[in-house]
Amino acid sequence: MITIRIIGLDQFDVGDLSKKLTPNLAKVYETSESEINFVAPRDTMLFHNGVDQSLWNCIVQVKAPHRCEAVESFAADILMAAIKEVAINVAIEFTYYEEAHRYEYLNNEFDRFIEAPISRADYDEDEDDDELDDLDDLGLEDEEEDDEFDDIYDGDVFKEHGIE
Repeated sequence: MITIRIIGLDQFDVGDLSKKLTPNLAKVYETSESEINFVAPRDTMLFHNGVDQSLWNCIVQVKAPHRCEAVESFAADILMAAIKEVAINVAIEFTYYEEAHRYEYLNNEFDRFIEAPISRADYDEDEDDDELDDLDDLGLEDEEEDDEFDDIYDGDVFKEHGIE
């Protein structure tokens, strides 16, 4: 199993890179595409000195079996060529492990991978909207939705309360 963790890119960019790079990386590593996985933790923001560096600086961490070490520079070239198209600065770090120290369970009742990709268009960042839609479907109103406060007040609140 080869795991590529990308810090500093959002999950959609990592998903796109996964689709684009997996076939070529599988050829370089002489393994099946099912042995290559990309990871983009939900909030993989990269910080330096308290400032968000996402998309400006990107760190790629590749964890692979020792047998893959011989083709490291080829894998680095493939990753670098693609990632530098979406990030300003890129660093790639390789870590290797003994395959004897990896354990895996695959449930044969299910497919190995989910095939339908999640795209930006399918993703709804505001989960609260879904909850509001559910309330509407039940004929309930959300207390926070009060039209009385939708208009901007343009009067003089101080004068109206006798404060000058």
